[in-house]
Amino acid sequence: MQGANAALKFHCNIGAKAMTTFDRREEAFEQQFARDEELRFKATARRDKLLGLWAAEKLGLTGAEAESYAKSIVMSDIETVGAHDIMRKIRQDFDAKGVVQSDHQISRTMTELMEKAIADIKAGK
Repeated sequence: MQGANAALKFHCNIGAKAMTTFDRREEAFEQQFARDEELRFKATARRDKLLGLWAAEKLGLTGAEAESYAKSIVMSDIETVGAHDIMRKIRQDFDAKGVVQSDHQISRTMTELMEKAIADIKAGK
């Protein structure tokens, strides 16, 4: 009987170590997910600011007006998450001022600026 108890105790200890390893792995995945979400949030905000400055330039805005417009783009994405809403706002502003840019050009610029934002953040800028 002692042999059976020792075997059971040994088996339980192995299970506890396996669970601990699993818990550590799960915790590592959760931490990586949190880092990725933080990076995504920061990159999106940076992209929105860069996009706002790009659009402001196309609209003929400079200085404080350009900064204010860029901030409005960032805030609009925070209020209603989604690239389509930002694109719609820029499209409406371009149409109102007679700025000729296709939706494809705006979308391509958003993609390029997101890549730049991610690279800048990863580089510590």
